[in-house]
Amino acid sequence: MTKQTFLQGALILILAGMITRFLGFINRIVMARLMGEEGIGLYMMALPTLFLVMTLTQLGLPVAISKRVAEADAIGDHKKVKRILVVSLVITGVTSILFTIVMIIGAPFIAKTLLTDERTMLPLIAISPIVPITAISAVLRGYFQGKQNMKPQSFAQVIEQIVRITCVALFINLLLPFGVEYAAAGAMISVILGEFISMLYMIGSFKRRKVVKIRTNFFSYLKSSKDTLKELFSIALPSTGSKMIGSISNFLEPILVAQSLAIAGVATTLATKQYGELTGYVLPLLFLPTFITHSLAIALVPNISEAEARNNQKLIHYRIHQSIRISFASGAIATVILTLFSVQILSYMYGTANASTFIMLMAPFYILLYIQSPLQAALQALDLAKPAMWNSLIGATVKFAVLLVLASNPNFGIMGVAIAMCVGVVLITLLHLITLQKAINYYIPFKDLSKMILLMVLTWVVGDFMKNIYESLNPNIITFMIVLIILVLVYILFLFILRFLTKEELKQIPFLQKWF
Repeated sequence: MTKQTFLQGALILILAGMITRFLGFINRIVMARLMGEEGIGLYMMALPTLFLVMTLTQLGLPVAISKRVAEADAIGDHKKVKRILVVSLVITGVTSILFTIVMIIGAPFIAKTLLTDERTMLPLIAISPIVPITAISAVLRGYFQGKQNMKPQSFAQVIEQIVRITCVALFINLLLPFGVEYAAAGAMISVILGEFISMLYMIGSFKRRKVVKIRTNFFSYLKSSKDTLKELFSIALPSTGSKMIGSISNFLEPILVAQSLAIAGVATTLATKQYGELTGYVLPLLFLPTFITHSLAIALVPNISEAEARNNQKLIHYRIHQSIRISFASGAIATVILTLFSVQILSYMYGTANASTFIMLMAPFYILLYIQSPLQAALQALDLAKPAMWNSLIGATVKFAVLLVLASNPNFGIMGVAIAMCVGVVLITLLHLITLQKAINYYIPFKDLSKMILLMVLTWVVGDFMKNIYESLNPNIITFMIVLIILVLVYILFLFILRFLTKEELKQIPFLQKWF
């Protein structure tokens, strides 16, 4: 099986993430155009419940599988790798069936009582079959990550998006005449089909390599897997704590938003529309660079685990710093573009610029989100998942406190929700940095902090200049794209001038190797 280095694996995931994010945005545009803000609101209000159920089903096993498979593979213990897979498939199989049933039965209560919009019941029921599908995929992802082979899951991500974008317009148009809630359910069906085809590809990739034969002596391996179960849960349970907090936070968020806006006197239909703008239009744009940071985080876990086993503190510090540096570089350009060109981006993508105020407020704070994933992965790889969980809990608690106070105030309303989200992101990221500083004496060098600030300032100045040029011309989408391309090229030049990318890192990019 092909094994990649840290950066090579991350680059494969980044490329796949770039493609899937692009396809995902096309998918969002199609849904927004067909269903409108209200339909997007119903779709987005149902998703947090799904994410919560998926987290409960997987129990943080993908990270644990990745770490334990990497350790077993390093010493050539193939039997242990098989025990890890057997135990993981049994656990996720049982929990996925259980929670799928609970989700279907509880859909009416969640929709009517918690989300205060009974129209979300149909999307909730429609998406429930995806739970066992994602459970199997999660186990296979963890296995391939532990083997440090990022290609299968990367191809699977792209396939999933292609299937989804192919089917979404069909199902929405087919069901929209019955009502906007049926259209949202149709969008959910396209998600299920995408995940199903993606899972089939992952299974096919696993079988082609024939390294581990799962069905052979399945039950005998299961009976002898007590120690393996303990090893998995020693990582999985603390790791899933942070995910649980995030999922519960996402689950409670639309409920608290709906209740708080109701207190502020906002009608249910308007609250759903405003929440749809914030979560369906703004957050996807703010989360755009996270495919890079998430890719780095995935590749970071087995790499840091190996370095820790060898007591190589210097390499651990270097990998964390490398991840932060690259994550910041990916996020800084997005922050500048979104802040300066929020109106143009929303108008060209969704046909409305109503949510531009949210972007201009949130983008500068969300730059800290882009370094949060690598920090979280580093903590998990260093067996510091418990402190990471407490950091997430503190951040979520403070976010909800701010949300309740501000969103229920008619002077803030939905803007209070945006402010609360910013507070949560900033607090969690800073707490992760403090935890690493206390545990391994890690800190971001002052020199690099200065470079980060200078990079942002220089890019902002150039971006503001380009915006003035754009507005002085005949504004259209072609001119806008040319302006963005020029700004990105100038930004890349700044990255080289400030040495955000080293020669050693560039050498690991195949088409740049001959130049370095």
